[in-house]
Amino acid sequence: MAEKKTNRAKGGRTKGYERRQNRLGYAFMAPWITGFVIFTLIPFAATICLSFCNVNTNVTGYDITFAGWNNYYTAFFRNTEFVPALLSFLGMVIPYTFVILVVSFVMAYLLNKIEAGKGLMRTIYFLPVIIMSGPVMSQILDKADETVQAAQGLYNGYEGVFVLDMIRSYSPRIAFFMEGIFDQLTMILWFTGIPIVLFVSGLQRINGSLYEAAKIDMANEWQILWKITIPMIKPTALVAVIFTIAQLGTYDTSAIYSLIKTATNNTNGGLGFAATYSWIYCIVVLTVIGMAFLIFRERQAKRRDIW
Repeated sequence: MAEKKTNRAKGGRTKGYERRQNRLGYAFMAPWITGFVIFTLIPFAATICLSFCNVNTNVTGYDITFAGWNNYYTAFFRNTEFVPALLSFLGMVIPYTFVILVVSFVMAYLLNKIEAGKGLMRTIYFLPVIIMSGPVMSQILDKADETVQAAQGLYNGYEGVFVLDMIRSYSPRIAFFMEGIFDQLTMILWFTGIPIVLFVSGLQRINGSLYEAAKIDMANEWQILWKITIPMIKPTALVAVIFTIAQLGTYDTSAIYSLIKTATNNTNGGLGFAATYSWIYCIVVLTVIGMAFLIFRERQAKRRDIW
């Protein structure tokens, strides 16, 4: 009996301690939760409501009238710019995500192999993410576009480059894709900072005994990469892909962003269309993220019952 009372007392003290820790945790999270509700959740819900309304500016404020699905019908069937902007975004985010993922993994793999100056090299690759804010990067890209346009005035793009000419003779589409990658190389390298850090962290979490066992079994580096490293890094790759898609989705130089800004500044019913464009854009980005999740998720082996 005495032992049971002692166990109950210990259990009560443990539960009381857990409740106090939970209250402290919620107290520390309260500022973030409050800010999330005020600055994110409420505007998010308001955007959904405004997408079904016509919003006109008057002397006293805003005149809001319910419009049903008219804004969505206008966005897809009457506006000649919105659907091409969405297709342009999809044509940018899918290949760019693939290139950023591959470049980030290769750079992280090489950085993980370096022994001397490892911290310095990682800082060098991550430093542009800290220094180059959005406005700074926009100015750099504008100057780069001007330089490219001026150069193309002197010669026809990448004409005369042996490798691209050879690829162009085989497939003009692949050559055009590679030319676009080279044109936007600055932006692609800018987006690789965070994924490189994620991949380096994922590579460091792989158990070194797996590599030792593979080398004992006479596996070469290529076999180790495809049989151990890549399967073990897939969860990290999923996080990197989701982050990259979300970051590309918030890139403020896309055509959809221009449409949203123009509609927001239009005082004659434009705010409702801006909310509609934003909500459709959000659904498209979430759909692309869902597709990436289906591709990179961990597939469980089918269970076979042995009778």
